[in-house]
Amino acid sequence: MDLVIGPLDLAAHVDEALAVQAVAFGLGPDEVAVRRQIVQRHMQYRGARALGASVAGRLVGFVYGMPNSRTHWWSTVVEPYLRAGGNDFWLDDSFVITELHVHPDHQNRGIGRRLITMITDSAAEPRSILSAIDTDSPARGLYFSLGYVDLARQVHFPSAPKPYAVMGAHLPLRRR
Repeated sequence: MDLVIGPLDLAAHVDEALAVQAVAFGLGPDEVAVRRQIVQRHMQYRGARALGASVAGRLVGFVYGMPNSRTHWWSTVVEPYLRAGGNDFWLDDSFVITELHVHPDHQNRGIGRRLITMITDSAAEPRSILSAIDTDSPARGLYFSLGYVDLARQVHFPSAPKPYAVMGAHLPLRRR
Protein backbone atom coordinates (compact mmCIF):
# COMPACT_ATOMS: atom_id res chain seq x y z
CA MET A 1 0.00 0.00 0.00
CA ASP A 2 1.43 3.36 -1.10
CA LEU A 3 0.03 5.38 1.81
CA VAL A 4 0.85 9.07 2.13
CA ILE A 5 -0.22 11.02 5.23
CA GLY A 6 0.22 14.76 5.41
CA PRO A 7 -1.39 18.16 5.85
CA LEU A 8 -4.78 18.48 4.16
CA ASP A 9 -6.35 21.72 2.98
CA LEU A 10 -9.73 20.53 4.19
CA ALA A 11 -11.62 23.60 2.97
CA ALA A 12 -10.39 22.89 -0.57
CA HIS A 13 -10.97 19.12 -0.32
CA VAL A 14 -14.17 19.11 1.71
CA ASP A 15 -16.15 17.11 -0.85
CA GLU A 16 -13.51 14.35 -1.02
CA ALA A 17 -13.33 14.19 2.78
CA LEU A 18 -17.10 14.13 3.19
CA ALA A 19 -17.36 11.36 0.62
CA VAL A 20 -15.08 9.27 2.88
CA GLN A 21 -17.10 10.25 5.94
CA ALA A 22 -20.40 9.48 4.19
CA VAL A 23 -19.31 5.91 3.42
CA ALA A 24 -17.61 5.35 6.79
CA PHE A 25 -20.42 6.86 8.86
CA GLY A 26 -23.43 6.14 6.66
CA LEU A 27 -24.43 9.72 5.89
CA GLY A 28 -27.07 10.70 3.36
CA PRO A 29 -26.88 13.67 0.97
CA ASP A 30 -28.76 16.01 3.32
CA GLU A 31 -26.39 15.28 6.21
CA VAL A 32 -23.38 15.75 3.95
CA ALA A 33 -24.69 19.17 2.89
CA VAL A 34 -25.05 20.24 6.53
CA ARG A 35 -21.61 18.90 7.42
CA ARG A 36 -20.03 20.73 4.48
CA GLN A 37 -21.09 24.03 6.08
CA ILE A 38 -19.85 22.90 9.50
CA VAL A 39 -16.43 21.86 8.17
CA GLN A 40 -16.02 25.13 6.27
CA ARG A 41 -16.82 27.09 9.46
CA HIS A 42 -14.55 24.94 11.66
CA MET A 43 -11.56 25.37 9.36
CA GLN A 44 -11.72 29.13 9.99
CA TYR A 45 -11.24 28.67 13.76
CA ARG A 46 -7.92 29.56 15.31
CA GLY A 47 -5.57 26.58 15.29
CA ALA A 48 -7.84 24.30 13.21
CA ARG A 49 -5.88 21.83 11.11
CA ALA A 50 -6.37 18.64 9.17
CA LEU A 51 -4.39 15.66 7.94
CA GLY A 52 -5.29 13.42 5.05
CA ALA A 53 -4.33 9.86 4.16
CA SER A 54 -4.09 9.07 0.45
CA VAL A 55 -3.45 5.92 -1.53
CA ALA A 56 -2.49 6.39 -5.19
CA GLY A 57 -3.56 10.04 -4.92
CA ARG A 58 -7.04 9.18 -3.61
CA LEU A 59 -8.13 10.41 -0.16
CA VAL A 60 -8.96 7.37 1.98
CA GLY A 61 -8.97 8.95 5.44
CA PHE A 62 -8.80 12.25 7.26
CA VAL A 63 -8.73 13.80 10.69
CA TYR A 64 -9.28 17.37 11.77
CA GLY A 65 -9.39 19.21 15.02
CA MET A 66 -8.61 22.40 16.86
CA PRO A 67 -7.87 23.81 20.28
CA ASN A 68 -11.12 23.51 22.20
CA SER A 69 -13.14 26.53 23.22
CA ARG A 70 -16.03 26.47 25.67
CA THR A 71 -17.86 28.80 23.25
CA HIS A 72 -17.95 26.17 20.46
CA TRP A 73 -21.29 24.42 19.99
CA TRP A 74 -19.87 20.96 20.81
CA SER A 75 -18.51 22.20 24.15
CA THR A 76 -21.80 23.78 25.13
CA VAL A 77 -23.59 20.47 24.55
CA VAL A 78 -21.10 18.23 26.39
CA GLU A 79 -20.27 20.60 29.26
CA PRO A 80 -23.24 19.65 31.51
CA TYR A 81 -22.46 15.95 31.07
CA LEU A 82 -18.80 16.51 31.90
CA ARG A 83 -19.64 18.80 34.84
CA ALA A 84 -21.95 16.13 36.30
CA GLY A 85 -18.94 13.80 36.57
CA GLY A 86 -16.49 16.48 37.72
CA ASN A 87 -14.72 16.42 34.33
CA ASP A 88 -15.61 19.79 32.82
CA PHE A 89 -12.00 20.99 33.29
CA TRP A 90 -11.16 18.77 30.27
CA LEU A 91 -12.78 21.44 28.09
CA ASP A 92 -9.88 23.79 28.90
CA ASP A 93 -6.39 23.39 27.43
CA SER A 94 -7.50 20.51 25.20
CA PHE A 95 -7.17 19.74 21.51
CA VAL A 96 -10.49 18.42 20.25
CA ILE A 97 -10.59 15.76 17.56
CA THR A 98 -13.59 16.93 15.57
CA GLU A 99 -13.70 14.17 12.97
CA LEU A 100 -11.64 11.06 12.19
CA HIS A 101 -12.78 8.81 9.36
CA VAL A 102 -11.21 6.09 7.23
CA HIS A 103 -12.91 4.59 4.21
CA PRO A 104 -14.11 1.05 5.10
CA ASP A 105 -11.96 -0.45 2.32
CA HIS A 106 -8.88 0.87 4.16
CA GLN A 107 -9.83 0.29 7.80
CA ASN A 108 -7.89 -2.00 10.14
CA ARG A 109 -4.56 -1.01 8.58
CA GLY A 110 -3.43 1.51 11.20
CA ILE A 111 -4.44 4.57 9.18
CA GLY A 112 -6.77 5.99 11.83
CA ARG A 113 -4.12 5.42 14.51
CA ARG A 114 -1.50 7.24 12.46
CA LEU A 115 -3.81 10.14 11.65
CA ILE A 116 -4.86 10.78 15.25
CA THR A 117 -1.38 10.39 16.72
CA MET A 118 0.15 12.66 14.08
CA ILE A 119 -2.38 15.44 14.58
CA THR A 120 -2.19 15.30 18.39
CA ASP A 121 1.62 15.13 18.35
CA SER A 122 1.58 18.65 16.93
CA ALA A 123 -0.88 19.97 19.56
CA ALA A 124 0.32 22.54 22.07
CA GLU A 125 -2.37 21.48 24.53
CA PRO A 126 -1.61 18.86 27.21
CA ARG A 127 -4.66 16.72 26.48
CA SER A 128 -7.14 15.72 23.79
CA ILE A 129 -10.89 15.22 23.86
CA LEU A 130 -13.37 13.75 21.39
CA SER A 131 -16.79 12.18 21.16
CA ALA A 132 -17.70 8.80 19.70
CA ILE A 133 -20.93 6.86 19.44
CA ASP A 134 -21.40 5.24 22.84
CA THR A 135 -21.17 1.60 21.80
CA ASP A 136 -18.56 -1.12 21.75
CA SER A 137 -16.96 -0.34 18.38
CA PRO A 138 -13.59 -0.52 16.62
CA ALA A 139 -13.37 3.28 16.88
CA ARG A 140 -13.77 3.26 20.66
CA GLY A 141 -11.33 0.35 20.85
CA LEU A 142 -8.78 2.45 18.98
CA TYR A 143 -9.32 5.40 21.31
CA PHE A 144 -8.98 3.23 24.42
CA SER A 145 -5.75 1.73 23.05
CA LEU A 146 -4.34 5.24 22.62
CA GLY A 147 -5.05 6.12 26.26
CA TYR A 148 -8.44 7.80 25.96
CA VAL A 149 -10.84 7.18 28.84
CA ASP A 150 -14.55 7.82 29.19
CA LEU A 151 -15.28 11.23 30.71
CA ALA A 152 -19.07 11.11 30.13
CA ARG A 153 -21.40 8.51 28.67
CA GLN A 154 -24.87 8.66 27.18
CA VAL A 155 -24.35 12.19 25.87
CA HIS A 156 -27.22 13.25 23.64
CA PHE A 157 -26.59 15.64 20.77
CA PRO A 158 -29.59 17.36 19.17
CA SER A 159 -30.69 15.45 16.05
CA ALA A 160 -28.26 12.55 16.70
CA PRO A 161 -30.20 9.29 16.94
CA LYS A 162 -27.61 7.53 19.13
CA PRO A 163 -25.94 8.65 22.37
CA TYR A 164 -22.24 9.47 22.42
CA ALA A 165 -19.39 9.09 24.87
CA VAL A 166 -16.98 11.94 25.50
CA MET A 167 -13.43 10.66 25.88
CA GLY A 168 -10.18 12.29 26.93
CA ALA A 169 -6.48 11.45 26.90
CA HIS A 170 -3.31 13.09 28.10
CA LEU A 171 -0.85 13.90 25.35
CA PRO A 172 1.20 12.48 23.84
CA LEU A 173 -1.09 9.57 23.07
CA ARG A 174 -0.02 6.10 24.13
CA ARG A 175 1.96 4.12 21.58
CA ARG A 176 1.82 0.36 21.19
